[in-house]
Amino acid sequence: MNWQLTLILLLFLGIAGCDDPDKPGKTDTSGTTTIDNTLYGTTNYYAIGFNFAAAEKVSSLAKPAPDLLIELGGTLDLFILQTGAGLNGFFLQGEYSDETKAKQAFDNLEAPVVTQWEDWANPVRPNQVWVYRSADEHYAKIRIFSTFSETRTPQDYAECTFEWVYQPDGSLTFPGE
Repeated sequence: MNWQLTLILLLFLGIAGCDDPDKPGKTDTSGTTTIDNTLYGTTNYYAIGFNFAAAEKVSSLAKPAPDLLIELGGTLDLFILQTGAGLNGFFLQGEYSDETKAKQAFDNLEAPVVTQWEDWANPVRPNQVWVYRSADEHYAKIRIFSTFSETRTPQDYAECTFEWVYQPDGSLTFPGE
């Protein structure tokens, strides 16, 4: 009977000591996500974007607002990433001929030199690497995996899948991948 109690106690302590990835205050600093331009609501319309600091998709009505929202720029092949940051927040680090070269450039991007921030990422295409600056001057690097669009009613649909790394310390230096 004593050995069973000891075993149960050891199992309990082992489980209690494990980190919980969903625990408040623990935030991912990298990942892959897909956002689209679907509008929700009936009175106050909103879209779902991505917030780097929270590492999650959030409503455009949320506080804090999403860092990124995807839009179409008038045609089905013109994708734009927008931000509500209140300042110019995008820099195109590079556009690459294939996924392998884009991944290599993304992984090796540790200290980008930004020459001029733009108010939106335009146009957005697969195999691009962007640097993002938030309103509180935190940074993320973004690699565009894919974009997709189609004609829909009441509005045309746009979708963007991207890999991201967020730098929560406020520096423009990213750890190596």
